[in-house]
Amino acid sequence: MATTRIMALKIGRGRSVAQALKDSIDYMENPFKTDNGEWISSYECDARTADNEFLLSKQKYAAITGRNQGKRDVIAYHVRQSFKPGEVTPEEANRIGHELAMRFTKGKYAFIVCTHTDKAHIHSHIIWNSTALDCTRKFRNFFFSAIALRRLSDLICLENGLSIIENPGLSQGRDYGRYMNRPPSFQDRLRAAIDTALEQKPETFEAFLDLMRGLGCTVIDSGKHLKFFAPPAEGLPDHFKKPTRCNTLKGDYTEAAIRERIAGVRVLSSAGRASTPDIPRRPSLLINIQSKIQEGKGAGYERWAKLHNLKQMAQTLIYLQEQGLDDYDVLNEKASAASARFNELSDKIRELDAGLDSNSALQKQIITYSKTRKTYVEYRKAGYSKQFKALHETDIILHQAAKKYFDELGYGKEKKLPTVASLRSEYATMLDEKKKAYRDYRQAKSEMQSLLTARTNVQRLLNITERSERDHEKPTL
Repeated sequence: MATTRIMALKIGRGRSVAQALKDSIDYMENPFKTDNGEWISSYECDARTADNEFLLSKQKYAAITGRNQGKRDVIAYHVRQSFKPGEVTPEEANRIGHELAMRFTKGKYAFIVCTHTDKAHIHSHIIWNSTALDCTRKFRNFFFSAIALRRLSDLICLENGLSIIENPGLSQGRDYGRYMNRPPSFQDRLRAAIDTALEQKPETFEAFLDLMRGLGCTVIDSGKHLKFFAPPAEGLPDHFKKPTRCNTLKGDYTEAAIRERIAGVRVLSSAGRASTPDIPRRPSLLINIQSKIQEGKGAGYERWAKLHNLKQMAQTLIYLQEQGLDDYDVLNEKASAASARFNELSDKIRELDAGLDSNSALQKQIITYSKTRKTYVEYRKAGYSKQFKALHETDIILHQAAKKYFDELGYGKEKKLPTVASLRSEYATMLDEKKKAYRDYRQAKSEMQSLLTARTNVQRLLNITERSERDHEKPTL
């Protein structure tokens, strides 16, 4: 995952503070990007009225301190946090963004976290109020604050078992896509195919070309220039419009270098190896070759798929041997138990999430009620004057909304409101419990995926169907 620098939000030309806040928050809360507001969370503010609440705090800050920087004033801070495609769910990304903002601001500033799902990579936008909750000071954007934020983000990422960019300096330009786990380029796919073909120890250059064809590459050997079309890949076109010259791959992948590697007079350097993801230790699902061929895949794809299935079946058997699973019934029971454990932890995390949301909402309403109580008492003493209400409408509306919220939860004379301190202590306990549950959740998820994949591959290998599972004679793997 990666975080950008902290971006200070200023008023800008031709805008008021209210308009500047509204423009930024409206972009973050775009329903098209957040699944109709599903992936929005907040702290010490209501996401629907955050711009007004931020504005109210700034008015109180100016009244208390007498400070006003005008157009140069920083009214909020904005951070973007991105994740590798497929590594987290929107719910997980939003939770991690919420934790990052809470720990970085130490709970002293109101903030909103909006997770966007409209791109290939899930990412969250975090904006926190530059004015503290007590309205007596402002956030200090200290020197190297972006580095501190990135380190905290990496720490939270590692705590949740997610990947990080180990060398952020390499994340600029073309290399960034590699860290974000985007599909490798056609040149990387060609280099990987060449490495795979040469691992088969071909005795001649012609044998090497046959292996390349078997991997799905189209070979054009005109005598002057050796050219390749990249092998097919899921979700990508089978090849580009123009073939790639072998010599443009450079290094250990030119035609001369390949001939030297076949002859054994050249060894692949570590710098020359194609940048491709490592082969996972756990097995992947076997490919249904017949269905793929019916979709229009060619003979080259069939040869590549058969080789892929052989490798994955070998990895499956190695995995089963490492786990001591030599009986199908035991494998089936373990896969079912792993699924049940995963579902149990998922339910537990959802319950904790609901508790955290409820706790946070109650804290916010209690603080709002306390902050606006004095104004509301004066409003009552004024005989509910319309003129007084017009001057203090925001405070009065927030106070009434908080009172209604308490009534709906049954708080009153018989049931007293908890203190904010007790709620924060309860929140910290639940959050710690959720962190522990989430570590178990990720481990259970990985174990379940491995066992289910292995079971599916074994079912295909032994031709076991759902009906025959009940009647088979415990095959030995």
